[in-house]
Amino acid sequence: MFAQDPPQQPSDPRKNALVIILAVLLVAVVVLLFWQRSEHNEITTQLKQEKASIENELNNMVLGYDTMKRKNATLTTQYEGAQAKVKELLEEVEQVKSTSFKQISKYRAEMTTLRNIMRDYVVQIDSLNRKNQRLMDENNNVKQEYSQIKSQNQSLEQEKKKLEQTVTIAATLEAINLKAAGINKKGKEQSKASKVESIKVDFTLAKNMTAKRGAKNIYIRIQRPDQLLLTKSDKDLFKFEGLKIPFSAVREIEYEGLELPVSIYWDNAGQSPLIPGRYTIDVFADGNNIGTASLDIR
Repeated sequence: MFAQDPPQQPSDPRKNALVIILAVLLVAVVVLLFWQRSEHNEITTQLKQEKASIENELNNMVLGYDTMKRKNATLTTQYEGAQAKVKELLEEVEQVKSTSFKQISKYRAEMTTLRNIMRDYVVQIDSLNRKNQRLMDENNNVKQEYSQIKSQNQSLEQEKKKLEQTVTIAATLEAINLKAAGINKKGKEQSKASKVESIKVDFTLAKNMTAKRGAKNIYIRIQRPDQLLLTKSDKDLFKFEGLKIPFSAVREIEYEGLELPVSIYWDNAGQSPLIPGRYTIDVFADGNNIGTASLDIR
């Protein structure tokens, strides 16, 4: 005879309901975790974007201060102080690894304050520019009036200048037969650099009856081939075209309007050795360059 299977027990409805509830709770927890993670990623992305936006605005503010300093130097000190604060905030923002809404709000508030300060400077610049423009307009009006007055006398002034130039040119001395030579220890001409002890400059002041007579200083400037000027002292200066320039040597002469031979020496003793090449010699009198010569030393 075959064995009979034991009769099956009816399932407990309470157990089935508990399993269903636990399954639903598990699904709810998984969905909640997934939603929180998605929300966290979205918030993180948003915070990063806000941080990048703040950095970009702060960088623009730094560049804006550079532009303002170029346009208006009147408030340079204030610009630099405000720009330093912007850079400090920018550095702080850049160094922060993770941010929160609280930090972002703090940075936004500080940036708004700094932007308002910058806006005040822009207003000041605009005000200064308007004042400067008014002053320029007034100055232009004055210049126009002055130009009109000046133009009335321009012809007479030009004629006066021409006459003065003619008189000045006529009264300017001229060095003729100008030449230079190297001199050795024995006083003989020498062209070898290692043996030249001094440089002699000879010329004749041409006859000029319109030139001012009396005592005059005649200056010479000797320039080496490397453009270095031969000088004895930093105090050896004379006036030329409104400036004080150095000279190599000077000699005082008495000029009476007639031809006058003149010799001036440069003594190189105690100075750097002369170098080979072409030396340029310029002669000056009464604030004018009256002659130029060259000297070749080998």
